[in-house]
Amino acid sequence: MKAITIHGLDEPLWALLQERAKEQGASINATVKGILEQALGVKRVRQQPHRTDFEEFCGMWSRQEADEFDRTTADDGRVDPNDWR
Repeated sequence: MKAITIHGLDEPLWALLQERAKEQGASINATVKGILEQALGVKRVRQQPHRTDFEEFCGMWSRQEADEFDRTTADDGRVDPNDWR
């Protein structure tokens, strides 16, 4: 795999690269590679992570719904010895 060094990046460009990397949760190197791949048409860039692909089919619980589920199923993990007689 090849490597390059880029000299003379001005502060505004560097700040934008850092900001993009932070938004994507990626390194500067991975961010620059992604920008190059997109600009050169080497690789299709996904606008969203895969985990959002099926959200419309799965639904999402609110914190209140999740708490209610936990309350109503709290006894489900308990073993009743009378069930084994």
